[in-house]
Amino acid sequence: MQQSVNLDIQNGIATITLDDGKSNVASPALLDQLNAALDQAEAAGAVVIITGRAEVFCAGFDLKILKTGVKNAYAMLMGGFWMLHRLMSYPHPVIIACNGHAIALGSFFLLAGDYRLGVRGDFKIVANEVLNGLTMPHCALALCENRLKPSHFDRAMLLSEVFNPEGAVEAGFLDHLVPAEELLPVAQKLAAHYQSLDMLAHKESKLRMRKNFLRRLKKAIRADRRGFVLMGLKRMLAAKKKKS
Repeated sequence: MQQSVNLDIQNGIATITLDDGKSNVASPALLDQLNAALDQAEAAGAVVIITGRAEVFCAGFDLKILKTGVKNAYAMLMGGFWMLHRLMSYPHPVIIACNGHAIALGSFFLLAGDYRLGVRGDFKIVANEVLNGLTMPHCALALCENRLKPSHFDRAMLLSEVFNPEGAVEAGFLDHLVPAEELLPVAQKLAAHYQSLDMLAHKESKLRMRKNFLRRLKKAIRADRRGFVLMGLKRMLAAKKKKS
């Protein structure tokens, strides 16, 4: 299996780098490796930094997997959606260090971080599902409504608006921008600062603050699961009718 996620834990800070050698698509392998990296970071009690490779943070789901059948597509989509829930409920601070383009699921990963750093440059942050003919998943709508500014929610969800880094800060995808060469140093400085927090108080405060939202997000993911199952059944029935 190709190594698509690199983990480096030093001094209580876990730096997780998404790097599939290409566009950092959220394939089943990448999602499994990201879960494993988070398991190790959590066991170490580490503050987490998640970043990407070259000029791409994450380009969304692996479209090739979507074409291999309902079973594989279902597993990948559910894995991505539950990853959003895991990041939102992770017991230690999560810093997203967005090094470039963040598309579809990549843009949702931004919204699941506690603090989101981005870099200045000609980069795209976009939830382009509607542009590509896909109905927005319930969980994506819930997450974006929770984290995006109301003035930008419809533009992002219904109109697939492409935001540059400055626009992404205005919309609520990112918190702050830095020059590309300063991204990881600033993220590491923030992580070191967050280590001074009482981690039990951080965890309990996060869960208390997000309790209602996390419950809503779970319901949304389950609604998406039911929708995918029904879609799969409809396709199976349609295929049988065609054969007969």
